[in-house]
Amino acid sequence: MIAELKKSAEHKMQKTVDALKHDYQKVRTGRAHTGLLDHIQVDYYGSMMPINQVANVTLADARTIAVQPWEKKMVQVVEKAIRDSDLGLNPATSGDLIRVPMPALTEDRRKELIKVVRHEAENARIAVRNIRRDTNEHLKKLLKDHEVSEDDERHAQVDVQKLTDRYITEIDKVLQGKEADLLAV
Repeated sequence: MIAELKKSAEHKMQKTVDALKHDYQKVRTGRAHTGLLDHIQVDYYGSMMPINQVANVTLADARTIAVQPWEKKMVQVVEKAIRDSDLGLNPATSGDLIRVPMPALTEDRRKELIKVVRHEAENARIAVRNIRRDTNEHLKKLLKDHEVSEDDERHAQVDVQKLTDRYITEIDKVLQGKEADLLAV
């Protein structure tokens, strides 16, 4: 019973860290990466599809994403979808290849983005602490219902605290990496 609770808590904490990493991929640094365009939807003959299902998305170089639609007719549609997205990108078409250069970030924009990523990290830490609290409440309920001994409950709480500390440290490492990315010129 206790092992299941600890395993569940660890799984939830890992999901929190994974979600943070996924959210950080959407925060644009000066560097290009293909995941930046993943959430853009393209009108593909009447139905909305993710851009990576109608085109080949690759990196041309460190600051340029190359998008090559699989059908010639889709070039203008894909270009318009990228231009109209909330990313503030300005794609340029040459033949059937769309180049998406990453504009350099201004110092003010970098500072704003650092505030955003710190806020996201704090939300992740809060989520991990909430998982710890819920797990400890379950342990106390098990103790109250006489399903586990006091010693087992106390040891389990220590283990859950160690898990919490480990995942908060991991969140801090992810945050430091993203801040370093944002500050790199």
